[in-house]
Amino acid sequence: MPGGGDDQRWMQAAIALAARSRGRSTPNPNVGCLIVKDGRVLGRGWTQAGGRPHAEAMALGAAGKAARGATAYVTLEPCAHESQRGPACADLLIAAGVARVVAALRDPDPRTDGKGLARLAAAGISVSDGVGRDAAMETMAGWWARATRGRAHVTLKLATSLDGCIALPSGESRWITGNRARAFTHLARSRCDAILVGRGTWETDRPALDVRLAGLESRSPRRLVLSASDLTDAECVASPNAAVTLDGVNDLFVEGGAQTAAAFLAADLVDTLMIHRAPIFIGGGRAALTDIGLTSLNDAHGRWTLIDARQLGSDRIEHYQRVRKD
Repeated sequence: MPGGGDDQRWMQAAIALAARSRGRSTPNPNVGCLIVKDGRVLGRGWTQAGGRPHAEAMALGAAGKAARGATAYVTLEPCAHESQRGPACADLLIAAGVARVVAALRDPDPRTDGKGLARLAAAGISVSDGVGRDAAMETMAGWWARATRGRAHVTLKLATSLDGCIALPSGESRWITGNRARAFTHLARSRCDAILVGRGTWETDRPALDVRLAGLESRSPRRLVLSASDLTDAECVASPNAAVTLDGVNDLFVEGGAQTAAAFLAADLVDTLMIHRAPIFIGGGRAALTDIGLTSLNDAHGRWTLIDARQLGSDRIEHYQRVRKD
């Protein structure tokens, strides 16, 4: 049987598959699955748009009868509850005759939470979990936040100059960063259910808020505007709390407006910061943030940890994760 390094390697491949459906699988989690036997991949699957078919069903369908005796690598515990939309994945794996199931995460949904793995074990299938746990949780961060905290996962993107400005004093902001950094932003948009800007940004710039990458145009997210009053040409939400609890939104991308960015930070609703920094000075321009309610510098420390940094052309891209105890 495979194990150790093989398990890690195959799970990383399953996690990569799960990333394909981030921002597309809501209300279901974006799961990846590989069916492997004798070092050979027999089937691949990832949760399809709208949540069905599940990753396991897709992978088993590709593997067919060859799945008997194989190992299934799945990024989330196979579901144990049936629904009107399809059978439980634990039952599908049992019927397929797999010999082993390796899961990265246990499902926090009380309808499954341990029951899926228990059902598999009762059927004589070897089970284990925890392989690639952190990477799998990051890949399905939106669904995980919804399942465990009752709200969307929020990414706040800021494009700034070296002196922390997001625009000239006049408000001109196109473009602070270069083409490669902007393409990276469009890729991030494609992985989210919704994108939000402030009313000022909406009325001044009339941004398209879509995905303009070849082949990914259909993955443009739902467009939202943070506004206390309704607009005839936009879907409005009255507050950050209202935005993160919208039905059908697991991954929310916040982009545009110093007041909007500050509002989400002040409400402590930002989970990931995406900072694009261009090698320019503006001087006297518009600051990236307005007041976030900070009263002590001590309170500013220890909140963020750097999880990724890269150079795209002349621009520096940094990702920070909010340090939380939950």
